[in-house]
Amino acid sequence: MRGLTPGVVLAFVVAAAATFLSEHYGAPVMLFALLIGMALHFLATDPRAAAGIDFTAKRLLRVGIALLGARITFGQVAELGATPIALVLVCLTATIAFGLLLARVMGRSWSFGMLTAGSVAICGASAALAISAVLPHSETRERDTLFTVVAVTGLSTIAMVLYPILFAAIGFDEITIGILIGATIHDVAQVVGAGYAVSAEAGDAATLVKLLRVALMPVVVLVLVLLVSRRSGARAPMPVFALVFVLILAANSLDLIPELLQAVMVDVSRWLLVAAIAALGIKTSLQAMFEGGPGHTLIVLTQTVFLAALATALLVLF
Repeated sequence: MRGLTPGVVLAFVVAAAATFLSEHYGAPVMLFALLIGMALHFLATDPRAAAGIDFTAKRLLRVGIALLGARITFGQVAELGATPIALVLVCLTATIAFGLLLARVMGRSWSFGMLTAGSVAICGASAALAISAVLPHSETRERDTLFTVVAVTGLSTIAMVLYPILFAAIGFDEITIGILIGATIHDVAQVVGAGYAVSAEAGDAATLVKLLRVALMPVVVLVLVLLVSRRSGARAPMPVFALVFVLILAANSLDLIPELLQAVMVDVSRWLLVAAIAALGIKTSLQAMFEGGPGHTLIVLTQTVFLAALATALLVLF
């Protein structure tokens, strides 16, 4: 454990700095953590810090994802009603299928298509980390994960400003705008910001729809594990963090988690995920991350536009 301490402490110092900057300047905390981490890339090969950085990027990441289950209850999902639930299920499935097809057409690997499409369809940076954790190992996996985090975080910030204006211009009422915001913007923080900028009712609707997308993350991860096993012919290890996510969600739904403990779990989850992003940033150089070229960016942008267009069309038609 002593060998892990310097790297772990470094990752959490970067997480604290990113949190401070985010709270004072309003930019996404994940983006700050990533950029500061990449500025410290020279420490990735330092023997005193390397083990702790790797531990934070892999093991603590999984703990943070599992604790996300404390943010959601089945009651919140049920409150949405049939229409938003159907909308989210159709959009999630269609966006992942479209993303895989788009990646193939543009000459990218299926794993890159799954990573980006899953992030767009589910919950941005958190989904990128969860999906990356169960994808087959490759030389580009960490680089692609960081690229995806940057891309979906940046697009979420742009969408936070543009989507409320766009949906209002189409003529949707405030509740429908909230549902669309929750169904289409990638990261939770930007969903909350965009929703409550419209109205309290829109903010509540956006948050609940977004939490439904988050709740579907372990389902997608488990299905992905089965597909990877079939594709490789080898039995992939069961993602324990996804199962723990479901157990915590169930316990939270049954009011088995005291309110104070639930708040602590949510806060710990946020810190662990920010520290994991910082550690991934330290492990990856800026130059290497963008070696995929403009095609990588075009894929994520096209997936984002597809999701927004599909959700809007479905609500207009039905």
